[in-house]
Amino acid sequence: MKKIIYIFAIFALLAVTGFIFFKSFRGITPRATVANNSELYEKQNFNHADMIQLPSPDTKGKMSLEEALTLRRSIRSYTSEELTLKELSQLLWSAQGVTNERGFRTAPSAGATFPLEMFVVANNVEQLKQGIYHYNPFENTLEVKHLKDVSSDLMRASLSQSMLAEGAAVLVFGAVFERTTDRYGERGERYVYNEIGHASQNVHLQAAALNLGTVVIGAYRDDEVENILELDSEIRVLYMMPVGRPR
Repeated sequence: MKKIIYIFAIFALLAVTGFIFFKSFRGITPRATVANNSELYEKQNFNHADMIQLPSPDTKGKMSLEEALTLRRSIRSYTSEELTLKELSQLLWSAQGVTNERGFRTAPSAGATFPLEMFVVANNVEQLKQGIYHYNPFENTLEVKHLKDVSSDLMRASLSQSMLAEGAAVLVFGAVFERTTDRYGERGERYVYNEIGHASQNVHLQAAALNLGTVVIGAYRDDEVENILELDSEIRVLYMMPVGRPR
């Protein structure tokens, strides 16, 4: 009888140890599950009054990855030429485009939680009125948030960096941190910042391949920018990338 109790105690101890180990490390090692966040997208309170279907992105290009890497530079001065809707579609797809039926994107995401939300400030884009748009990666569409010129306000909120007003468009990288931290806890914040780096580098390389110029903007007054863009309170702006034809 004592032997049975002893064996049972050992198994119980192993079970408790395994549970503690799992709880301790679940925030460090990402799970292998895939979560398509199309339902999360549907819950966002975006303005659905208007929708623009974007041209289908190209998945094969004329420039090699090696050449795009060589040409990648931070470009801060642009001409007054407009950006085409096709070019804008390609840039947005490079950042967060859906690449298979399971909802995977062009940039890796911890646990497939996909915290990023992409917005566009259109200053001079073919077929688009000046305004703020939200990118729907599942439908490859733009949804109108506000039709107004915010370029000057955005420039002032970003320490008067003129490229934000001179660029034909500004790609805004927002993040809903809770999508990732709900799964990974505090460490999920690091994963969100990692993902911003993946997505923004994709845009840099795509811009180089399209003979466009861009630069990463990280210096701005957070609250002021988010108020100008009138984003939901759960969305934090982490990066902005003005895009245009190099001067």
